[in-house]
Amino acid sequence: MTSQSRWGLPIELGDQRFLHEDRLLWLRAIAWMVALFFAVVMSFGPVMSAVRGLLPTDAAPLQFLARCAGAAVALGAYALLVRFGEGRWPREIALRPAPGQLLVGIVLGLAMFALVMAVMIAFGLYDVAFVGPASAWRAAGLAIEAGVIEELMIRGIVLRLLWRAFGPAPAFLVSAALFGAGHLPNSASSIFAALCIAVEAGVMLGALYALTGRLWMPIGVHIAWNFAQGYLFGAAVSGGDLGPAIARSTARPGVPEWLTGGAFGPEGSLPALLVCGTVGAVALWLAWKEGRFARKAAAAIAQPAVTAPADYGFSRGELRALIR
Repeated sequence: MTSQSRWGLPIELGDQRFLHEDRLLWLRAIAWMVALFFAVVMSFGPVMSAVRGLLPTDAAPLQFLARCAGAAVALGAYALLVRFGEGRWPREIALRPAPGQLLVGIVLGLAMFALVMAVMIAFGLYDVAFVGPASAWRAAGLAIEAGVIEELMIRGIVLRLLWRAFGPAPAFLVSAALFGAGHLPNSASSIFAALCIAVEAGVMLGALYALTGRLWMPIGVHIAWNFAQGYLFGAAVSGGDLGPAIARSTARPGVPEWLTGGAFGPEGSLPALLVCGTVGAVALWLAWKEGRFARKAAAAIAQPAVTAPADYGFSRGELRALIR
């Protein structure tokens, strides 16, 4: 049994059904990663897009609730698919640790982005103007949707299953590179901006997942960062616009984009890379000290056993695993 430290548990990689140990584990892990990724996408994407399309575009609270519902559907679909495909309830989204770890993540995300903007303002890289009260429904909904869905897909599926197949180092490198590359098609993106995203989110958020064994802290950081960037400071978020904001932040003309992020937003800047890279390095170091990168230990967390490969029943003990 793997004991819980003050930070939580190691990542539970899974070692049953599709992920049982043998010579072809790497192939089955990759196949399951692809299948799980698209199954989760299809479980909520088309349906929630249709639901939001039926709602009035000016009904901001309803649109917010629809986005939150979409995130909840994705989490539920992931839990059920992992239960059937891996023979376990996913402790990475266990409910009991969620409030505390989400709160810590939100505070950390707000603090990091505030520090980035403080550096930008102090060095004359950005102008920030307070606009006044503005509706937060759209920004909050988009931040929650992106935070939950992207962490679930990239950290919960891609990072975890690559880790199961090849170990932690390749998993971090590939998942971070994929996440950074996924932002290249965004408006005003660049190779440097994608590199920043790969380090800031791919490495830093992955390190928080490795440290806690849960997705909640990375989700909290992701939500708070996007909300602070798009609503509190009114800057571009990965080249996009989160809608109404209480301030407007613009890069000063003539300043190199690698210092400000330009139209892509502050997350594509050197200050953001340094701040998030430092937090990521500390989280990686803490995870290493806790022994989180011992592949076998992470794969073998004890939980209520599944009695046979064909047993898909829901025991009381297994359901408790999803809560704890």
